[in-house]
Amino acid sequence: QVQLVESGGGLVQAGGSLRLSCAASGFTSSAYTMAWFRQGPGKEREFVSRISYTGSTIYADSVKGRFTISRNGAKNTLYLQMDNLQPKDTAVYYCAAPQRPLYTPGISDYTYWGQGTQVTVSS
Repeated sequence: QVQLVESGGGLVQAGGSLRLSCAASGFTSSAYTMAWFRQGPGKEREFVSRISYTGSTIYADSVKGRFTISRNGAKNTLYLQMDNLQPKDTAVYYCAAPQRPLYTPGISDYTYWGQGTQVTVSS
């Protein structure tokens, strides 16, 4: 049974940092392209970053240079290091995985989702 559990969210002042974690179970996440999405108040869910099964990474322009995605295969865990956080980054952050390994999905092709973790950035 595939399960994704995010943690690490919280309240931080502008300019601060947080590291989100996504613990995967029921599958070997290192063989999958994994992604982070977020949904701000009153907004649609948007793509933040992804790391492919080959290790390549991409970022949304809004977080490029401030956020870093990584993974630890031994711990079956995905991370998102968020630096220089701004109030516009306030959102619920979700990790996601596609249905099959060794495949890089389009933004709308993620099947498994965590429950989300709240990040709030105060000015």
